[in-house]
Amino acid sequence: MKVTMVMAMTLDGKIARDANHPADWTGTEDKKKFVEITRRAGAMIMGSRTFDTIGKVLPGRKNIVMTRNKERKSCGDLIFTDKTPALIIEELARQGFEEVALIGGTVINTLFAKAGLIDEICVTVVPLLFGRGLSLFDLEMETRLELVDTEIIADHSLVLRYRVIKRS
Repeated sequence: MKVTMVMAMTLDGKIARDANHPADWTGTEDKKKFVEITRRAGAMIMGSRTFDTIGKVLPGRKNIVMTRNKERKSCGDLIFTDKTPALIIEELARQGFEEVALIGGTVINTLFAKAGLIDEICVTVVPLLFGRGLSLFDLEMETRLELVDTEIIADHSLVLRYRVIKRS
């Protein structure tokens, strides 16, 4: 199972101003890239704050929302779960998925990174500065990456695709 983290961030490394900040600042081409990657994967994993910020189920893919809130109910392509990252990945593999998109936020990205489950990171760097805000991860870590591809898209944004170098 390939786990691809898909994020947009400002030049100063922020993915949002705060936990409730909508992702309306990234531009149309980044949104097209996001749809392309997440639809190819067929499934995506996010935290409950990310889901609430999006505000709806994204069609054409399984929406898995990690939450501890037992009152949230799954329905169709919307799955609420309190399972660990490893168990979620195992379950998706059993269902026949070969790839999943990890779409944040900070806490969920960190859980997957600490578990060593991220295989690829696709980040759109948007020419914008927030100064303060949320980072890709919320704990100290050291993960080595290998640059696989770069692409300049409209609005002067840069898409960087990295392979995560796994420790043996």
